[in-house]
Parts: sequence; C-alpha cells; structure tokens
Amino acid sequence: MRLVTCAVFAALMGGSVLSADSAEDWEKMRRIVPRSYVCARATSAIKVDGKLNERAWKSVRWSQVFLDIEGSAKPIPRFRTRMKMSWDDEYLYIGARMVEPHVWGTLTEHDSVIFHDNDFEVFIDPDGDNHQYYEFEMNALNTGWDLFLPRPYKDGGRADNGWEIPGLKTAVFVAGTLNDPSDRDAFWSVEMAIPWTAMSRTERPAVAPQPGDRWRFNFSRVQWKHQVVDGTYQKIPKLREDNWVWSPQGIIDMHRPERWGYVEFAELESPVGAVRWRGEMQLRDALMTIYHRQRAYQRQHKQWASRLDQLGLSAADFGNFSNPAKIVPTNSGYIALLETRERRRGLLRGEVRQDSRLKIIRSRREMVE
Repeated sequence: MRLVTCAVFAALMGGSVLSADSAEDWEKMRRIVPRSYVCARATSAIKVDGKLNERAWKSVRWSQVFLDIEGSAKPIPRFRTRMKMSWDDEYLYIGARMVEPHVWGTLTEHDSVIFHDNDFEVFIDPDGDNHQYYEFEMNALNTGWDLFLPRPYKDGGRADNGWEIPGLKTAVFVAGTLNDPSDRDAFWSVEMAIPWTAMSRTERPAVAPQPGDRWRFNFSRVQWKHQVVDGTYQKIPKLREDNWVWSPQGIIDMHRPERWGYVEFAELESPVGAVRWRGEMQLRDALMTIYHRQRAYQRQHKQWASRLDQLGLSAADFGNFSNPAKIVPTNSGYIALLETRERRRGLLRGEVRQDSRLKIIRSRREMVE
C-alpha cells in the first residue's frame, strides 16, 4: 500500500496506515531543501481548455522539472513533468505538461481513487500550519477526486472525501490519441481553475491572497508501467508506481506538509530562491526536529519529553536562533517554542504542537517568558 495517497484509500476503507520511525523519516526529509515558486497574477483572461496556450500562460514561467519523491538520489524520472501557476481575484490557475508516449485512463466516476490511473495531483496548505490542507487529483479522462485533510494521517487525520470544489474548472489536452496503443503520443496537459471561495475549511478567509502572501504547495505525478493486452493498456501486475513530484519529500509520503514547497503570490513575475526564505525555513526545520524526536520519544517512553536533553538535543543545536528552544507541557501534550531574527523582517516566533500543527508569527516583541 503506497503512502503517497494510498493513505487516503486506507482511511476511507477503514484500514491502517503504515508508519516508519518518525525521527528516521525526518533525517531523510530534512536533507532536502523545499523548492520555491513565484505565482504571478494573470495578465489577461485564461480559458481552461488544457492547452495552456493563452497569452497569459505564455508570460508565466515553468517550474523546475519534477524529480522522484525521494529526491535526486533516486533515478531521474523517465518522462519530463513541469507545472506553472497564476491567479486573479476569483481563481487559482494551475497547469501542467507531462511527456507521455502512451496516454491512457480508465476511471470515469468522480471521487474514484484516481491514482489507480496515471494522474496529476495538487496539495495546498494555505496558512502553512501542516493542518487543514486540500488535495485534488485528475486523470487523462478529466476525472477528478477532491479531498480535505484536517491533519496528516500520521497525526490521526481522516480524509473528508465529501469535500467538493464548487465552481472548479478542469480540462485535459492530449497531444496524440487517448487509449490507443497502436501509436505514440507526445504529452498530455492538464489545466484547472480553483475558486478561492472553495478553500473555506481553514482559519484563513476564503478570498484571494495578497501579493507577498506565502502558501505551501506540492504537486505529484503518479506513473504506472503498463503492458498492452488484447489491444488495451493494463498495469503490470505487482509492480509499484512511480511518484514524481515538484518538491521532493525525502520519503514516499506526500502527506508530510512540512516538506512541501513554498509559493509566493505576486503581481509580477520575479526570480525567487530558497535564500529569500532561509530564516523561516530554518525555524520550521528546527521545530519539526523537536516534533519528530518527540514522536520517537513518546513511542518508547509512553510520555512526552519536557526537556531538550531527553530528546538528545541541547541549546547548541539551536545556536543560530535568538534563544534556546523551549518545551512547555500542556494537558494534551506539549508546545515547543523557538524564535529567530531576520535582518529585514524582524522577529520570527514559531511553535509546534504534538500533532504537528506549526505556527509562525512575525513580531518585533520578545517572546513571553
């Protein structure tokens, strides 16, 4: 059972989700720097037809080429995948192009388990708190599956399969012939317009972002190796799928929002790099280190640690920050607190709970003792 989105299926079917050691997972994940992208406002109207050939799209840059979900240590994906994004006051626009010599699809019912076909997937965490995030998947037949997650599966989250996206527009374009093994295709592309009003399940208001707002996103392409039997495409039995993503996770699990990429909304296209958000990234990673160590500690000792040294950490591990991290016990678990200073952005205060919910607060006031 794949952890990428098969956890969704397991949750829906009432099954269990496999879980590796949390600290061990995190050591693999934290080696990878999340990717970043500037989402520029659309300069003209976008028609959702799957072709991505409007003037507005031509002025928007493509993302980096997708990599294996575990990162560059794994083989380069067989087929090239890229995405691009834009926005206006009503919609978030997402497009993707996937090189594919054989475009096929089988699922036609809305809210089917779409990753059983080759698909394209979108993950959105508007306030970047690791909780209350959205997922949408679609295949080459333009069949969709929309989900809302109150929290990740590893923290006891259960998928809300009943969440829908009123006003959603999607389309697929196939450069070739769909479900025809007798020829070779060039690519298939997807396009979607997601209304801001649909994203109403978070604490953030369901309205268009402001320029400078920063959300967490990731994108995934599921690709199955196939064979042709009696003139039809069939997945090769007992062979697992490939998972190619925009921002690698480090492990085979898309439901780790702490490792998704950063997307900043802007009026105009502009270059962007990880260095621009380094302070926030370092703060988040330090807090998530405490969270994952706590999960390992709790599994062994059946209680949460109240001091850093119990987790094998010390003040020296947080030398780049203004003050050492603190662990404050609560009735439900704990809150870990940490702060750092950015030269131009002032004081960044962060906190993470035992269920991975993480908040970043920008303030020039000192952390309350």
